[in-house]
Amino acid sequence: MSKDLRPSAEARTASVVNLAQALIQCPSRAGIDGYGPVLGVLEIWLAKHALSHRRLHDDAGAVVGLLVEIPGGHPGPWWTLDACVDTAAYGDETAWSFPPTSGAIVDGWLLGRGAADSKLAAALFCHIAADLAPRADTLRGGLAVLLDVDEHTGGFGGALAYLADPDAVRPAGVMIGYPGLDEVVVGGRGLWRASITVHAPSGHSGSSKTVVGAISRAAHLVRLLDSAELPGVDDDSGFPLPPKLSVTAFHGGQGFSVTPDRADLNIDVRTTPGFDAADAEALVRKAVAALDAESPAPASTQVTPVASWPPFRLSATQQPAAALLNAAVEARLTVKAKTAGPSNIGNLLAGQGIPATAGFGVPYEGLHGIDERAHLAELPTVYTVYRHAVLSLLDG
Repeated sequence: MSKDLRPSAEARTASVVNLAQALIQCPSRAGIDGYGPVLGVLEIWLAKHALSHRRLHDDAGAVVGLLVEIPGGHPGPWWTLDACVDTAAYGDETAWSFPPTSGAIVDGWLLGRGAADSKLAAALFCHIAADLAPRADTLRGGLAVLLDVDEHTGGFGGALAYLADPDAVRPAGVMIGYPGLDEVVVGGRGLWRASITVHAPSGHSGSSKTVVGAISRAAHLVRLLDSAELPGVDDDSGFPLPPKLSVTAFHGGQGFSVTPDRADLNIDVRTTPGFDAADAEALVRKAVAALDAESPAPASTQVTPVASWPPFRLSATQQPAAALLNAAVEARLTVKAKTAGPSNIGNLLAGQGIPATAGFGVPYEGLHGIDERAHLAELPTVYTVYRHAVLSLLDG
């Protein structure tokens, strides 16, 4: 099938790039820019191509995504293509060698924030929807395209609103358009996150009376956590990565003359099937108990869990991973199934019992960094792979 689709993909590449350029030139930094303009670019394009779409909102009424739906003419499961159109911040703009909203093409690279993550994928997925809409009555189930504008916040509001929408059909699986040509990401470590508040008596730093302040107690807790023994790779589960614990924030005190009575920490634990959220919480609470026993304070150390996502990993024969891997082989690509260390929307979906792939796309540089860019020579092949995968799922 890929031989039949390749000419169509090559013909569509210029249009895909044009839409991606328009999206890149519209700032949509998470938590900084409003999302109305970038969604407006998509809505104009979708309306021009007669694709049914609607905005998604969170519980507070804020817009968090755009949903395109193409129902097939025969019963069957629905499948979803997902790409975010909000982006990371620019960072130090003076360090960029081109404007972050450039959208220019230089030496075969599409330049600008969102080129890699994931405005090019959003443009590609919109075009696949436009390709399939005229033949929708021949398809089984249906295709949804989710265009998320609450991804880089970590809130994943678009995905949550989609899954909570009573009018949307729950998908049998999702393919997320993160970039990278050599791998199909079929899994990721989960996470358990908590904030920790450490207490102590306050005092004057110059007092003749020695006071073990909250910062010193918190520093000791960090040492306990850093030295905590975590298991290695669990060979029995087949999950290829070990768990990992990181202290990611440390706040406390002000000025110089006061020994503070409070310090706050953020803890991030990446989990696996053999070391899950319950294990992570137990490990952290054990370290906290040891701190309070060794160095008592007027109030016990508080642990407040703030987020928990399960790890996930699809087998090479499980959909939609199988469809995407098979389509890549048909396109004569050498790809491997990868389990990623960072978490992503795939973890959120796994918690809902929805299998997902979380990455296959064009080569890229500078994702979340300076000089973000996406290489366009491989775009027709990536287009072919995704379109082949979607058709294999919808043709049943």
